[in-house]
Amino acid sequence: MSAPSHVPASRPIGVFDSGLGGLTVLQAIQERLPAENTVYFGDTGRTPYGTKSPETIIKYSQQISRFLLEQNVKMIVIACNTASATAFEAVRDAVDVPVIEVITPGAEAAATATQNDHIGIIGTRGTVNSGVYVRAVRKAIGKRLALAACCLNNPHQDATKVQILQQACPLFVGLAEEGWWDHPITQAVATEYLKPLQDAHVDTLILGCTHYPLLAKSIADVMGPEVKLINAGNNVATEVEAVLQKNGLLNLSNNHATHAYFTSDDAAQFQQLGSAFLNRPVQAAGRVDIERY
Repeated sequence: MSAPSHVPASRPIGVFDSGLGGLTVLQAIQERLPAENTVYFGDTGRTPYGTKSPETIIKYSQQISRFLLEQNVKMIVIACNTASATAFEAVRDAVDVPVIEVITPGAEAAATATQNDHIGIIGTRGTVNSGVYVRAVRKAIGKRLALAACCLNNPHQDATKVQILQQACPLFVGLAEEGWWDHPITQAVATEYLKPLQDAHVDTLILGCTHYPLLAKSIADVMGPEVKLINAGNNVATEVEAVLQKNGLLNLSNNHATHAYFTSDDAAQFQQLGSAFLNRPVQAAGRVDIERY
């Protein structure tokens, strides 16, 4: 949905996730668009989303969207794969600002990156069961084939021959939230989860949860250097910039950007872990009773 023409470009971009994982997307947005103000909400009090019903995920996402609109955001980025898969349309239809999801950019990057047409997807049970990434990847491959028909790239690719293998990795979210990003336990869990993808000889692996880039070293150690890991954060940031530009909402001021952080649980823990991942201090985080929304 397009933003109303009267929305000031100085308003912040709203980003939300079920916890800390969406900071990977936020970081990419802040690096690409340093003038943009941002508001981040991490629903750490109700994480993980991957084990919740679709009805519950939609409810949570709508509550958070209402909170972000209260912060006068000009755009909402659903920086959570499970929420993107389940609640994107419900959020988009309920608000009057543009809404960006994280699945399509990652799927398009994977369709471009694969050389042997063996693509792996890891995600929460909710994301895997929805099949949303499989559909998105096949759609992206179809677009590439259409371009190839016009004498552009990927003329070798045949949509019927592309193999897509999914693997649910539910423990990864907890390991990421715990801060065990490079830990022997994480390595052991990754070895167990990723074996079917290794056996399938995937050359491209979509990190289908925004928490998973936190564990990228362990995942890469298991999969090996020949496998390209797809972290959608950079692709999402590119999409954010394009949509803001299309709607005349890019912040072109020279003012110092402000970044606000909110959580539904322990603010001190959020600050500690968030600062470690962003590699810079999260100066303050507010705790929100999100059930009020």
